[in-house]
Amino acid sequence: MTFADHAHAGVHTTRPLHANLSAPALVAEALRRHEGRLSADGALIVRTGVHTGRSVQDKFVVDEPEVSAEVWWGQINQRMAPERFAALSGRVRAFLQGQELFVQDLYAGADPARRVRVRLVTTAAWAALFARNMFIRPPAAELDGFVPDYTILHAPQFQADPAIDGVRSTTAIALSFAQRTIVIAGTEYAGEIKKSIFTVMNWKLPAEGVLPMHCSANVGRDGDVALFFGLSGTGKTTLSSDPSRPLIGDDEHGWGPDGVFNFEGGCYAKVINLSAEAEPEIWAATHRFASVLENVIADADGRLDLSDGSLTENTRSCYPVDYIPNAVPSGRGGQPRNVVMLTADAFGVLPPIARLTPAQAMYHFLSGYTARVAGTEKGLAGAPEATFSACFGAPFLPRRPEVYGEMLARLIARQGADCWLVNTGWTGGQYGVGKRMSIRHTRALLSAALNGTLARASFRPDPFFGLLIPDAVPGVPSEVLDPSHAWADKDAYARTARDLMARFEKNFAAFEPGVSAEVKAAAIRAAA
Repeated sequence: MTFADHAHAGVHTTRPLHANLSAPALVAEALRRHEGRLSADGALIVRTGVHTGRSVQDKFVVDEPEVSAEVWWGQINQRMAPERFAALSGRVRAFLQGQELFVQDLYAGADPARRVRVRLVTTAAWAALFARNMFIRPPAAELDGFVPDYTILHAPQFQADPAIDGVRSTTAIALSFAQRTIVIAGTEYAGEIKKSIFTVMNWKLPAEGVLPMHCSANVGRDGDVALFFGLSGTGKTTLSSDPSRPLIGDDEHGWGPDGVFNFEGGCYAKVINLSAEAEPEIWAATHRFASVLENVIADADGRLDLSDGSLTENTRSCYPVDYIPNAVPSGRGGQPRNVVMLTADAFGVLPPIARLTPAQAMYHFLSGYTARVAGTEKGLAGAPEATFSACFGAPFLPRRPEVYGEMLARLIARQGADCWLVNTGWTGGQYGVGKRMSIRHTRALLSAALNGTLARASFRPDPFFGLLIPDAVPGVPSEVLDPSHAWADKDAYARTARDLMARFEKNFAAFEPGVSAEVKAAAIRAAA
């Protein structure tokens, strides 16, 4: 790559510049530079320093006239003045010019009509390998004359200066939609790379009539697509990696007139306590050459200990999606027949599965209730915390949540999709008292939902949340289906359920003025 190839990004370097190296070459470079070491199976093990999760408080969007009126400003999208971004990006470019650089040209979006061309410029060979695993790799012929739509300037060792750059700390993730440039500085956690482009897709696609979604997707033998919404740790990757249902993708998708398409060409699985028995496909992919393992512990011979969370509970494996044996090569599928919303209920009062009306589906989509799991975000440790993240992905929404909620409601109505709420969290008591839902039971419940038998079952209403609970599901004990039966202390169950109801009501107050009468009627009320 010549200097001219880089002129648009303002980066010129007299040091070596490695453009679009293959995965084996990037592994070799990472080892040469002592960025990591190999596992016994050839995966690249790296550590991300103090940042073992996303730095959500350090994310900024540049307040530019072209976009200002449409951005959902606040704690999620903090304003950065254009002159501050100019200073930050200029200083990062100056830093990069003195470094050995690795460049990857990639696609985001399996639908050619909707994709974004991405160029990553980074100082780390392993970060380039992460991006190569994570995004869609263009054929060699399409790299000639590649012109990016968005450029990521990735400088993990650069320290931002709050006084100069107008940021909170030495870490900054700043996105300019007008300049189509992303700056990531002061953090080695590679998840910032993938999520910055997800934010771009969440900005771009609604204007094109496509709903961007924080969800996994798979497809049955009859072409029946299922979507799995949920935050990190709720089971998107695990539950969509099903040997009987080919995987479209594990985390980010678009839903439009032509069906569903993956944004990515790889998977980013949480692997703490991963087992070959419960999750064989992900386990096998984690033990392959050129997978990237973040903060995973291994012994002197490179044998992995996936139960060791001494660095973080948020240990990660990044690998190409074709490491999953039954992945869909095109990354595309038809119209969804089932929409599943996953929640890890730390209170232990939601049922393991419930059928949702269309109005309830929009309500729970906008609510996005789950529990943040230790390590997913920097500074979060110990017990899971109840949280509400709009659209199951608020940190990545540049537009107001209602924009995405209304699109989902229209798509569900148009396709007649069945909607389900699945609790992968706790039962028999809240976190610390109860136990985590059995993955075997969760898979049995999902199988019944996706093959259509559960839709024909009889249901009864939950007395607290208004959810429809099935009376019986083959392979699942009846006492598991109703959370109240799993609690020894029924009064404690009722008190805890009412407490969670009050939290739902408080959270939804911000959205209630902008939703339909049907959604308002489906809302959870503490006094109910």
